[in-house]
Amino acid sequence: MADDKEDPAVFTSTSLPSDPRLLATVTNAYLGTRVYRDILHINGVYNGAVGDTHRADVPSPVNVRMTVPGAESLAETFTLNTRTGTFSHVLQSTDYTATHQIYAHHSLVHLMAFSITIRRSAHTTQPVTVQLHTPFVPKSQDLDLNQGPDFQGAHYVYGKTLVPEVEGGPRPTVHMLWTPVPQALTLCGEERERSWEFLTAVAESEEEVKRSYGEGVALMAAGSLHSSHTCAWARLWRGCCIDLDGPLPLRQALYGCLYYLLSAIPPQGNVNPGFLFHGISPGGLSNGTRGEDYWGHVFWDQDTWMFPNILLFYPEAARAILEYRIRTLEGALRNAQEQGYKGAKFPWESAATGREVCPEDIYGAQEIHVTGDVLMAFEQYYCTTQDQKLFREDGGWELVGAVAQYWCSRMVWSEEEQCYHIKGVMPPDEHHHQVDNSVYTNAMAQRSLNFAADIARDFLIPVPEEWVDCAKKVKVPFDAEKKYHPEYDGYSPGEPVKQADVVLLGFPLMHPMSPEVRRNDLEMYEPVTELDGPAMTWSMFAVGWLELKEVQRAQSQLNKCFSNITEPFKIWVENSDGSGAVNFLTGMGGFLQAVLFGYTGFRKELAASRTSSKARSR
Repeated sequence: MADDKEDPAVFTSTSLPSDPRLLATVTNAYLGTRVYRDILHINGVYNGAVGDTHRADVPSPVNVRMTVPGAESLAETFTLNTRTGTFSHVLQSTDYTATHQIYAHHSLVHLMAFSITIRRSAHTTQPVTVQLHTPFVPKSQDLDLNQGPDFQGAHYVYGKTLVPEVEGGPRPTVHMLWTPVPQALTLCGEERERSWEFLTAVAESEEEVKRSYGEGVALMAAGSLHSSHTCAWARLWRGCCIDLDGPLPLRQALYGCLYYLLSAIPPQGNVNPGFLFHGISPGGLSNGTRGEDYWGHVFWDQDTWMFPNILLFYPEAARAILEYRIRTLEGALRNAQEQGYKGAKFPWESAATGREVCPEDIYGAQEIHVTGDVLMAFEQYYCTTQDQKLFREDGGWELVGAVAQYWCSRMVWSEEEQCYHIKGVMPPDEHHHQVDNSVYTNAMAQRSLNFAADIARDFLIPVPEEWVDCAKKVKVPFDAEKKYHPEYDGYSPGEPVKQADVVLLGFPLMHPMSPEVRRNDLEMYEPVTELDGPAMTWSMFAVGWLELKEVQRAQSQLNKCFSNITEPFKIWVENSDGSGAVNFLTGMGGFLQAVLFGYTGFRKELAASRTSSKARSR
């Protein structure tokens, strides 16, 4: 196969995309930026009140461009190596090669670094000079930055965010140390090769930033800063590499999706004591400034679209995502109380506190399925790991019980239909709002209550009768004549749909239905779903057709995803017309699920009568 000659994990181009949003990203679980961008972001550090809260912009010392003045006939390449988590810019002449590498250290999450290496390729003795261009200014629209004393040759600034998320809430302090960047570097005539390394450390305490910077300096002195980063990526890939035969674009898409998603997760092992993970937003840490990519907020995208892939390979990282939800439980309890309900209502858009921070009230008030989406991630984790400690000791059970209580309080009894209704919601199909009995929302509520009851029995905790009654009697709309699931009460076949909604009943909800009904749902909604809608949609249609062994139909749906992948660095856009979020991890998560769960048929679920794990594979 001719494609075998090209490494599907290495993306190289002789030019950069004209749209800077589509530049490659370098991130870890704590720090992130797009290459050649003047700001970076910190996981969990937001500025602004409630609906105005957004990732705080931190000035980026690693935004540097390399040029060679007056050079002629230079070959120029830009490369993202997903195997090593490193972006490179190379300038090559007949006499020398200049290489600029940038990376966010995967295991030492408080560090970002770049290096410049000049190597002679001919026996010349002329000095070689590269110029370094940086627009860096230590100022921020979101931080009150102050200059501190230099530390080990590094410059130092620190400052608090300007506005807390909620009144009286915390204002994190950002501390940053960075190696000063000269305007030029020169390889002298007698030198064959030389490298210069530049380090940036960011943390939320002076002690941590100095400790991290000192650790980075020690690794630089030993010549192992970059190699320690690439070794961490090698360990990561050993645990999750997907090998398949297929065309190069498919293999590149898989490596790209895995790289961008794995860039966002905490490293394996407790290498960063005290580090708390604050979730994954649709555009990742490289995006999320004010007015951009949902402002860095965390949605159901994390729990429904990204989480299952992470759980399959790295349960420890999946646990960190759940711990973020547990830490924000107090905010979820407040959300429910303010809307007049019991229990915990997780926000449609979450930041640091768990309070609703969606700028538009309608979504926070009505798109309540997110609460069930959060709990489904807990269920998947429990089925996969049987980690009882998370639930018994670390707050998981309190969250489960609070979600069950919320769903019960959200239901109203219909005397006419003799079942429970959930009224006035917005389903995943956001073209419709204030609808009653969204089939996805109600099925998710039912699943939440069943899981809560199952885990209570497993822990020998008395199950409230209300949980059992509501789960048994909640309405899940079904048209017995046409044998399909209406999206909500009053849905008319043929009405346009924004994105995957009813098809999610089959997967990931695995709501009981016959193959005939599964097929009818797919055929009912596929032609009326917006073609240029959110990127994750077609992956779920592909999974449905694969369940029915309709491989060609599945492939035609999965092929639609490729219109959301941009060149040359395989950055996904939310919508195929280029609008919406970029570096759209949600779409990547859906694509990976189509491969990992669709083509393999692998499932992990609770047994009907008690909590146990059961794998189904075809």
